[in-house]
Amino acid sequence: MLKYWVWLSELKGLRNQTKLALLRRFGDPESIFYADPDELMLTEGADPGQLKLLENHDLAPADKILADCQRLDIQLLTFSDAAYPGRLKNIYDPPALLYYKGKLPLLDDLLSVAVVGTRDCTPYGVACAEKLGFGLASGGAVVVSGLAKGIDAAATRGALRAGGFPIGVVGNGLDVHYPYESRYLYEDVASAGLLLSEYPPGTEPASGHFPVRNRILSGLSLAALVVEAPEKSGALITAATALEQGRDVFAVPGPIDAPTSVGCNRLIRDGAGLVTDAFDILREYEGRFTLDLKEAREEPETLGYQARTVPEPKPVAPALSLSRGDVELTDDQIAILKALSDTEPMQVDDLTELVDIPTRRVLSALTVLEIDQYVVQHAGKHYTRAVTLTE
Repeated sequence: MLKYWVWLSELKGLRNQTKLALLRRFGDPESIFYADPDELMLTEGADPGQLKLLENHDLAPADKILADCQRLDIQLLTFSDAAYPGRLKNIYDPPALLYYKGKLPLLDDLLSVAVVGTRDCTPYGVACAEKLGFGLASGGAVVVSGLAKGIDAAATRGALRAGGFPIGVVGNGLDVHYPYESRYLYEDVASAGLLLSEYPPGTEPASGHFPVRNRILSGLSLAALVVEAPEKSGALITAATALEQGRDVFAVPGPIDAPTSVGCNRLIRDGAGLVTDAFDILREYEGRFTLDLKEAREEPETLGYQARTVPEPKPVAPALSLSRGDVELTDDQIAILKALSDTEPMQVDDLTELVDIPTRRVLSALTVLEIDQYVVQHAGKHYTRAVTLTE
């Protein structure tokens, strides 16, 4: 029963390796729950201090977690389920239990690529991540990320725009949005793809969760792509974990004097595959998966980062009256126009948080507003308002 899986997973102080050793011997948590102490001691590598924790037979916390999961539409995936991916099962320290929202395909049949990078990224990194996320998804690959602010979020947005199946692996409960500005991204990923965590509902993020989470990111994937990473970055931990797990590692080059590219440039120097577009990764796996390399290279120009001059807009009224109804605008479009500045470019993530509208609706509204020349897009997916609003 699931409550015994939750009981075993949530026993405070019980190491994951102990859980896995017990599962290898007894087969399932219910048998562990009812096993005699002498039987437990026969577990390979048994630590008496660890086994003493199994004396806690309080199932009330497990019942509460299961009730929360039902209320929040969160499913559970156990180590013994047929759908548990073999790639993840075969790493050194696989999670015994995962919580998920969304669709659960046969993950071993997919070309999954973990896309990671720094939170404190540059416009160059954001544009590269979104371009590569779009290209990978367009070509038939699955983008896996931690949904963190910066590179992770940009790659996921790119995959969503391509109509892909993104996977997000988070270091907190699935009902806890971290960072808060990614709350709509959580919803979009759960709707279009798969949201995963080894932590039960209500678990707040903690610094120790994220390095542990990284083993799942790389464990689900065949390759890890580092887009932008300074000398000391969690993305480099993911890359190192990927190498330990026998995964391929790729990196995006950057300027030699850019602090945010030091980690990527060193990875390339040490043998990581150099990536300038999604094709560089997809061609490595073309014979093993059904991919579309042509689609991967046909990315919209607006997703690529390049030095360009914003074209002169066609003539538009310098002032736009919302009260007189000069034009027909949706509520989303009006809210976005009011939030945008006509001088200071604003990034999509910041705009989404400000207007409190889901990312997919913000992107849709921005596209229409840009076509109608009411907003101007700048490098790095930043926007300004191109008209003056009057009441």
